[in-house]
Amino acid sequence: MGLILLLAATVNAGQAPVQTAVEREQALNSAQQRAGAAYNEVQLARQNAKRAEQDFLSAQDLDRAAQKQAAETKKQLSAAKHALDAAKARDANARKAYEQALNDVDRARKAPAAR
Repeated sequence: MGLILLLAATVNAGQAPVQTAVEREQALNSAQQRAGAAYNEVQLARQNAKRAEQDFLSAQDLDRAAQKQAAETKKQLSAAKHALDAAKARDANARKAYEQALNDVDRARKAPAAR
């Protein structure tokens, strides 16, 4: 009977390492699959980050160009406003001169004729 118990204990002890080796192999395979999936996620995230950086740089360039264009447009607006103000001033002066000339005509008509 003692021999049978010893034999049974030896068989059980021998199976445990085999089962542990199988479990280790399964755990290793599972870990490798997770590592592979995680690596793929890293690669995808890296590609997305590169694309996002390119989009950002493009938008930044467009913003700079728009700001430059806005500054140029603002200069043109300022020059046009200055020209408008000058034209209005000339118009006002011309109207004053015209009114003065009309007044001179009226005064000349009302002036007594020379005898």
